Amino acid sequence: MLKQVVFALVLLATLGVFTYSVIRYISFFRLTRTGFPVRNFGKRFLNMFRVAIGQTRIFRFPFVGLLHAIVFWGFCIILFGSLELVIDGLSGSEKSLRFLGPIYNVIMAGGDVFALLIAISILIFLSRRLFLHVKRFEGIEMKKVSHIDANIALSLILLLMISLIGMNTFYVLRQKLISPFDGQLPAGITHCPAESILGVYPISYFFAGLAGHTFTPLMASVLYEVFWWSHILLIFLFANILPYSKHFHVFMSVPNVFLSRLEPLGKLTNMDNITHEVRLMLYPDTKSRAVTADAPAERFGVKDAEDVCWKTYLDSLACTECGRCTSVCPANITGKKLSPRKVMMDLRARMKEKGPLMAKNGRDYSDMKSLVRDYISEEELWACTTCNACARECPVNINHPSLIIDMRRYLVMEEASAPGQLRIMFNYIENNGAPWQFSQGDRLLWAKDLEIKQTFEGIGHD
Repeated sequence: MLKQVVFALVLLATLGVFTYSVIRYISFFRLTRTGFPVRNFGKRFLNMFRVAIGQTRIFRFPFVGLLHAIVFWGFCIILFGSLELVIDGLSGSEKSLRFLGPIYNVIMAGGDVFALLIAISILIFLSRRLFLHVKRFEGIEMKKVSHIDANIALSLILLLMISLIGMNTFYVLRQKLISPFDGQLPAGITHCPAESILGVYPISYFFAGLAGHTFTPLMASVLYEVFWWSHILLIFLFANILPYSKHFHVFMSVPNVFLSRLEPLGKLTNMDNITHEVRLMLYPDTKSRAVTADAPAERFGVKDAEDVCWKTYLDSLACTECGRCTSVCPANITGKKLSPRKVMMDLRARMKEKGPLMAKNGRDYSDMKSLVRDYISEEELWACTTCNACARECPVNINHPSLIIDMRRYLVMEEASAPGQLRIMFNYIENNGAPWQFSQGDRLLWAKDLEIKQTFEGIGHD
């Protein structure tokens, strides 16, 4: 009974902290713009199973991709065991989901095997970060705290797997040691059932065999409880650290892939406010003009965190900081300042800085800083070639160019700020109706003496 009470209190505290984090992020999402329609659920589910569940993009790096996929798939199976631990802790029972029979055996065996595979994978990941100094893990945006954050998260996952294997091992060992007593428990063991081993644990059974008779039934029971509590407390700790870590993508990557855009990567979305104004000019409507005349002017493009679409903010939260986007960016490769990873990290950091202040003082609150210039320079924005290599490489379907384009739109449409070559082109478009320095009527003069046969499509003659 005492165990149930303590567990219930710990679970309540965990849920309280997690709820606070959820409410905090919801308040940030409410500050962003709406306007991202969610349709075609069939395609979205297929995309989610292919990219998020199947981890297809991660396999572009075969070895590391396989390790990462093992970690992801293993967590999906181990979550079942975590759910059982919560039920056991509240009910005071043990192996409460055993009624599933063969399915239970398969899931327990899978979790046991994956725990070892995940532990090995995490050790490799930590070794790569600590000793190999992989280039894409570096960059001006990757501060010391970013590396510490990654190492802490990986270490917690490793401890989770060690505690899980330890829990399973001493459960198997306890059951094997108790069975000779035919239900008569040794002194000091108060709640250990003398029954067969419930579930299948191939790895832990092997470790239990290695232990032999080194442990007494009482020691095995005590160590089982120690590892049981260690594992569940680490789960609760990990769940509440994630929302403030780069590993928040553990929660956000699957929904982000499900909600990712389905249009071709190179397609640029129209700005709704501009489209509305154009329609008013083409189809004058007095009533509509009267309504929009009194409305506050809407900002063109993105200047600060609150100007982004909610989906773009979700992208920033789903960013794994893996650096695959930056490693394939032609601008970054050729020495320019642009780093697509930095753009997403900056948006996340800016909302973390300004979001609480806006939630407290209103969306119009200003701290005299902005995402553009204070976090991301104009040089970075105009270095982007919109080739979409970053979006194609991202394992969680983040669309970096859409945010970069929106910040460019702000610079051009709100501040008339652009590189000199672009300003010249804009002047030509304004004066000549074309991006060249001569009028539309003179556009074909260059071909006057080339004897090129002209075809007028849709007219029916040459």
